Amino acid sequence: MEQMVKELIKKLSENNISACYVKNRGEALEKVISMIPETSIVGFGDSLTLKQIGVVDRLEQGNYTFLNPWKPGISVEENIKLKKQSLTSDVFVTGTNALTLDGRIVNVDGHGNRVAAMLFGPSKVIIVVGINKIVENLEEALKKIRNKTAPLNVKQHPDLTPMPPCGITGVCNDCSSPWRICNKTVIIEREYNNNKYKPIITVIIVGEELGI
Repeated sequence: MEQMVKELIKKLSENNISACYVKNRGEALEKVISMIPETSIVGFGDSLTLKQIGVVDRLEQGNYTFLNPWKPGISVEENIKLKKQSLTSDVFVTGTNALTLDGRIVNVDGHGNRVAAMLFGPSKVIIVVGINKIVENLEEALKKIRNKTAPLNVKQHPDLTPMPPCGITGVCNDCSSPWRICNKTVIIEREYNNNKYKPIITVIIVGEELGI
């Protein structure tokens, strides 16, 4: 695994994407927090991984303006407002659906706020990924997302009515559900790195299985 991760970090670097490896969720938490200056405006792409390692709790309690659209009790209008504000945050923290061995960051979104902020707007984007999200290639990434990640994600939201078919069958049905969560597919292959634009993404690979 260590050799695989080492080669993956090298490939990401060749694609102008900074990356590092930490052994566990505790190290991951401290690494993420060390990259976020106090008083920063921090956007959040809903991520089970970040919740599992404690980033969400730390940001809620720390000296930050934390834009959390999924904080309990928030209205739909406030949810959308916070998602829009995250697009111009100082730092945007999120997970990812898959990371390929050739250095591609692959995500499928329902609303699109998470992938939008990954691409442009925030001054810094921090993506945390467990080793279970590493796959061989783009084909495997999309297969995993649609037939494992998406159905499990849907099942975490039993209030969705009607429930998208994958939440019932456990596999993608390429549905037209009003709550379909596979609406926007984004593949980040490289970052700019020139005298005008500098890379904004850092990937933190954690030596544990995290998220879904």
